[in-house]
Amino acid sequence: MPPLVHSTNPYFRSYGTAKSGVGISAMSVIRPDLMMKCVVPVIMAGIIAIYGLVVSVLISGEMQPRMALFTGFIQLGAGLSVGLAGLAAGFAIGIVGDAGVRGTAQQPRLFVGMILILIFAEVLGLYGLIVALIMNTSGKVDDINKLCPSPVSKLALPA
Repeated sequence: MPPLVHSTNPYFRSYGTAKSGVGISAMSVIRPDLMMKCVVPVIMAGIIAIYGLVVSVLISGEMQPRMALFTGFIQLGAGLSVGLAGLAAGFAIGIVGDAGVRGTAQQPRLFVGMILILIFAEVLGLYGLIVALIMNTSGKVDDINKLCPSPVSKLALPA
């Protein structure tokens, strides 16, 4: 699961980078003096990949050759949480970044509004990271019999 989490999360943020890059290219023709100021959406899209890296390292550090199925599903859910939140944040940052830098070229006062909307879009990815961290830290099972105390759970996992 960790390779899947880390390998797919940059694809989601790359949409934000590509969309924002197109907007920056179009904007820099009109106002080349604002080009470096409007690189902020690209930087914010890059932060989303770091969220996936953090969760991937945490999950891979806890992997064992034999672990409970419940733990594996928790790790899968944590990876999906940060991945899908990264997808939403990447799309939002891309769309806002493209429209925001084009609008900033025509009206520089729109820059502050663009930054605020980008922060709200970035928080989507941060929410996914927080959910993944909570799932990963609270979803540990040492003994399968503690998880499911039914007559079937009397069977121990083979060593």
